[in-house]
Amino acid sequence: MSEQGRTRRKGYEKGDEEEHPLYRYVCDREEQTGFPLLHTHRIFLKRRGLDSRLRVLILVLACSVLVSRLFSVVKRGESLQWMMVIAALLYLQWHRCRVEQEAVVVMPTLGVQLETVYCSKSVKRRFVPLHRILLPVINEAVTPTTCYSYLALLLRDEARLTLTFLHVRPPLSMLVPIRAALCAAVEQPSLQTAP
Repeated sequence: MSEQGRTRRKGYEKGDEEEHPLYRYVCDREEQTGFPLLHTHRIFLKRRGLDSRLRVLILVLACSVLVSRLFSVVKRGESLQWMMVIAALLYLQWHRCRVEQEAVVVMPTLGVQLETVYCSKSVKRRFVPLHRILLPVINEAVTPTTCYSYLALLLRDEARLTLTFLHVRPPLSMLVPIRAALCAAVEQPSLQTAP
């Protein structure tokens, strides 16, 4: 595709990036000739080397205690081998399930695609057609230990809310521009007559 046919711009209202101690927010706006403006809102989890190393160390110590209790009848040389195997399997499972980023892709005439990218590079996608979205809402969840905001989609013919970010809890300042893009896509007059 030629350069004139496709232009890529970054930014949406407040800017294209926002930093937080745990997350990084990036908004891409992509426009192609003949297609409406496409908004991609990505939230990346920041990696902290010391935290992950500390978690692995705690995991190995916990496995060693567990193995020493479970295999107390096994010879000492064999229990070390079992401990290493169990620790390696637990670490691989933990690393495979870790989330690298989550994204909301707003396609104004089609719908919303919700993506989750894992550290194992597997991607999980969910698509919500635009005619099913009644309203994007920002709610506040209160748990015994914390309070956080989340963005959800109120859908037609569904009693439950559809959460946009399942694994990350971005701050309110990152959720506001995403909700604004979703509201702009939902309130288009051409889509009000859709079934």
